[in-house]
Amino acid sequence: MKASNGLWKNRIGDRIPSDLGGEIDVFENEMALKRQSRIEDRIFAETRLRRGVYGQRYDNGHRHDGLKSQTLDYPAGELTKGPDTAWDAPGMQRIKIPWGGVNAEQIEVLADLAEEYSDGISHITTRQDVQLHFIHMVDTPDLMRRLAAVGITTREACGNSVRNVTTCPVAGVCTTQEFDVTPYARALTYFLLGHPDVQDFGRKFKVAFSGCRHEACGLVRLHDLGAVGVTREVNGETQRGFELYVGGGLGSVPHQAKVFADFLPPEELLPIAQAISRVYARLGEKRNRAAARIKFLVAKLGLEEFQRLVWEERAKLDHDPRWTGYLEEAEAFEERPLRGPGSLDLAAAAAGSGEYAEWLRTNVYAQSQPGYATVTIALPLGDITSTQMRAVADMARKYIKETVRTTVEQNLVLRWVSTDDLAALHEDLKAAQLAAPGAGTIVDITACPGTDTCKLGIASSRGLAGELRERLLAKSYELDQVIRGLRIKVSGCFNSCGQHHVADLGFYGVSRKRNKITVPHFQVVLGGQWQENAGSYGLAMGAVPSRKIPVVVERITSSYLADRQGEESFQDYIRRIGKAQCKKMLEDLTVVPTYEEDSTYYSDWGDPRVFTTGDMGIGECAGEVVAPIDFQLTAAEREAFEAQLHLESGRTGKAVNTAYGSMIHAAHALLRFHGTGPEGNGSAANDRVVDAFRREFYDTELFFDPFARGKFGAYLFKAQGRSQDDYTAETAHQLIEEAYLFIEASHACYARLAEQQAATA
Repeated sequence: MKASNGLWKNRIGDRIPSDLGGEIDVFENEMALKRQSRIEDRIFAETRLRRGVYGQRYDNGHRHDGLKSQTLDYPAGELTKGPDTAWDAPGMQRIKIPWGGVNAEQIEVLADLAEEYSDGISHITTRQDVQLHFIHMVDTPDLMRRLAAVGITTREACGNSVRNVTTCPVAGVCTTQEFDVTPYARALTYFLLGHPDVQDFGRKFKVAFSGCRHEACGLVRLHDLGAVGVTREVNGETQRGFELYVGGGLGSVPHQAKVFADFLPPEELLPIAQAISRVYARLGEKRNRAAARIKFLVAKLGLEEFQRLVWEERAKLDHDPRWTGYLEEAEAFEERPLRGPGSLDLAAAAAGSGEYAEWLRTNVYAQSQPGYATVTIALPLGDITSTQMRAVADMARKYIKETVRTTVEQNLVLRWVSTDDLAALHEDLKAAQLAAPGAGTIVDITACPGTDTCKLGIASSRGLAGELRERLLAKSYELDQVIRGLRIKVSGCFNSCGQHHVADLGFYGVSRKRNKITVPHFQVVLGGQWQENAGSYGLAMGAVPSRKIPVVVERITSSYLADRQGEESFQDYIRRIGKAQCKKMLEDLTVVPTYEEDSTYYSDWGDPRVFTTGDMGIGECAGEVVAPIDFQLTAAEREAFEAQLHLESGRTGKAVNTAYGSMIHAAHALLRFHGTGPEGNGSAANDRVVDAFRREFYDTELFFDPFARGKFGAYLFKAQGRSQDDYTAETAHQLIEEAYLFIEASHACYARLAEQQAATA
């Protein structure tokens, strides 16, 4: 039951910082105006998003926790409504946890809020945030005030703003870091929070910090702005600084960040971030959201021109004392332990057998400070109950000075645990059902919310991740060490919220029409690199029915183990055997039986319903098994894959032409299905296809869908007329990604048109 409004206001009202309290009051007033229809929907949508309040998908109130599922008892009418259309419709509240740092009191408040306002589960995200689902919007101001009273804000957790600043969870205790980047991340967080220069972005802006280059740490190379701690020697003195990256991002077409500065002094960190923000706000795309991230601006201007504009902007800035006011404190920043250092020989203890030794091997990290360890609490799918949260708070007080952090792999870590306390801590974790081993291994799978709660979800990422986790756990003791070290990441759609592009084995949800019924599929992405701060991005190998993805994992890992040469990494193995061989391994798994032969293919993991909104009995002419467009779209997919092979072999120009050709052929397939396809070959015919596609599908919005709103159609127009000489290997890689997404959107467009035809037949 929710706490009495007046009771808790009297109890904590004086603890709420005046600036946060005032913002929450403003939001509450805006909610009142919205109820009176005195604020436009589009304006209020951005208002609530900037306070972390999201609409949420409800097709049946279903939520997976990876091991079981629960169906929530909401009235059917509510489940299709978002917060803008029904004030009592449940949504999602995102809560910022800067650099992942959280103390015991904050953990307890989060537990209370999850229990009182949500379903008793807190979800840790890949940006070190906490999300509460099934929140009613009318409750959000009270929830925000209770968070503000313990120093937590939801401001700019969503929307076109600077999102949560993430940081390596072992910063300060890492054995390979240059220095602790935590205080710098904290300074930049609060400098940019609410800053007037970050209020006019076209899209979101993500920032990350890492203390070293070569580990995964903060994954700085996939961020809009990333900072890696570096040092240099000047006249015998060690100086701190940052290798600054800009223009990275995943999403539907990933970009790797570029090095903006090899060594940026700490006193320039805040003003340069401000200058970058001003350039982005001024020159970044505003109208076309599909091209509004800063990665597109950097690509458009070129790195050198972008750098010039930023330094020019920096010279114009009026001095702000906050730029350097924190530096002395940052230099002196140091966390402290609660207990003295232990004497346990970690290596010897972990070499033993049994669950405790296994937990030591996978979940315990020996800090750079002798006698201390960081312990990872592995959370399946990032979920933790309120009861478990309170247990963590108790342990944070008992064993450490409340030095707890969330991680980008959706876990929690307890830092500064004396090694002599590890056995007792393990027993306490067991009592709370939080002692699962396998952190940082193949069973520690990252997954976005997918179809459980996300409006953009195509396939059940959490359902698949839970199934894979259970299967891998069942034979975890049999897995070779080299396989245990791989990473699996799952996204419910192409947007890469599950970070599938940087996984050893990545998957993202798509759908396919088979036998007149929509079948859940996942694209298989191989070649990504988690280490070196997201060192490389993988490419799609092809779509496989969701039900066959566990077989994909088994087949690829078994092949790697059998054919690996020496100490060859998984990425090197994939490069050596080539994408053609990878695709060949999956060919037989793409076959979908009829519904009568095996109905399980036609439902998603954890959801028994048929994966379709249409009537299974409605089809086209009984004599037509496969429509011509099915062949044509399949051929376009094949061409996109061939473009990958050309790029892999160093034939960049050939890769570009083939990728563009695949998009032309997919567009032509739609036009023919629509009865308007132009004839002919060559560049002039291609231009006619593009013109006809724009006229018949793009301008009419036939190609648009709720997920992308036509942005994938724009990829075709962008590629038209561009010379192959204009492409580098990196931009050719991006073109291939765009081709795959254009073809996926063509599949979806065809499915919608076919349903419309069937309905009017």
